[in-house]
Amino acid sequence: MQRLKFGAFLAPHHPIGENPVLQFRRDIDLVEQLDSLGYDEFWCGEHHSSGWEMIASPEMFLAAAGERTKRIMLGTGVVSIPYHHPFNVAQRMVQLDLMTGGRAMFGSGPGALASDAHTLGIDPMVQRDRQDHVIGIIKRLFKGERVTDITDWYTMQDAALQLLPLQEDMPFVVASQVSPSGMTLAGKYGIGIISLGSMSTEGLLALPTQWGFAEDAAKKHGQTVDRKNWRVLLNWHVAETRQKAREEARDGLMRWHNEYIVGTLKRPGAGPFASPDEAVDKTAMVDGAAATIGTPDDLVKMIKQVYAKAGGFGTAIGFVHDWANPENTRRSWDMVARYVIPEINGYIAKLRESQKFVIDNRAVFERAQQAIMAKIMQNDAAAAALKVTTSPRFAAASAAMPDLDKSKAK
Repeated sequence: MQRLKFGAFLAPHHPIGENPVLQFRRDIDLVEQLDSLGYDEFWCGEHHSSGWEMIASPEMFLAAAGERTKRIMLGTGVVSIPYHHPFNVAQRMVQLDLMTGGRAMFGSGPGALASDAHTLGIDPMVQRDRQDHVIGIIKRLFKGERVTDITDWYTMQDAALQLLPLQEDMPFVVASQVSPSGMTLAGKYGIGIISLGSMSTEGLLALPTQWGFAEDAAKKHGQTVDRKNWRVLLNWHVAETRQKAREEARDGLMRWHNEYIVGTLKRPGAGPFASPDEAVDKTAMVDGAAATIGTPDDLVKMIKQVYAKAGGFGTAIGFVHDWANPENTRRSWDMVARYVIPEINGYIAKLRESQKFVIDNRAVFERAQQAIMAKIMQNDAAAAALKVTTSPRFAAASAAMPDLDKSKAK
């Protein structure tokens, strides 16, 4: 298994009732924590309705996060292209890239919430075609071309960016859910993908088929797609024990599902959970579950299984949610960085190998103990002291420490 990158995706999904000023601040704090823990990427979305998803401008949020972070890549997950004039989208992404020192990633989508499109008077039937058209336009602008493009949606006349991205090749990513359009776009333009539908069991099973759409489109358009640029979104909450993880996440999970997924979005096929325990059992304790509520070892197992089912991908993205309280949520992300990421990527394999080698080859190292005893016995005072000396229970360098009690017996 190749090494994976790890990141976080903030839609956000925040229950209604909390001061939004404080919620924004806490979200920024989370990005800063992820940066300090070594996560590779952070993504946030754009929404204009539903109550639960309150980031209207991912570029503004990421610019603020950029001032509090040093190395983590910052991605729009996603800019809903049909809602904007594409020249303005391109200019905002360039500014974000410059302000963050070349850490911007441009993620785009057609728009996820039907209520957003309705608010802006956009026919849902044209959203995906608009995204398709504009990706090519923005790529041309990023290359420094002067573009004239007149559509029934916008007019762009002799348009050229006066500043180009700091990155020579800013990452382009499209969102993919259930339909093949996202994967097809990725193949058409040879860009990256972030699979959002993988948060459901059905979505996980469809991952191999979804990747096939990208490969077929790439072949058709003379492009290539690389699994290293494929990001798969997963749900998790971890703690020291499964029971503790369950207790921390159960109530928030039930509220998220019943109030938002079922009550607000009216997601087809989704019904409310009758109890918090049922929420955990049906979300994370069934075969092929798309979420892990348990220990770091449980999450390691799940990621490896998803990786195998998908045939490989480049980045595991954790979905940011409020299933647990803020303190336990931050601790979960900390534990993933401390235990899951190094286990997945093999960072501690050589440490275990070294420990096992020392354990299995004790006889080889006994000569060091013999050398110490030889020096003791050559000194009359040291030999006399040995008679009343006992082996220490703790020693700074105890590997070479001889067994003094055994030596006295001899």
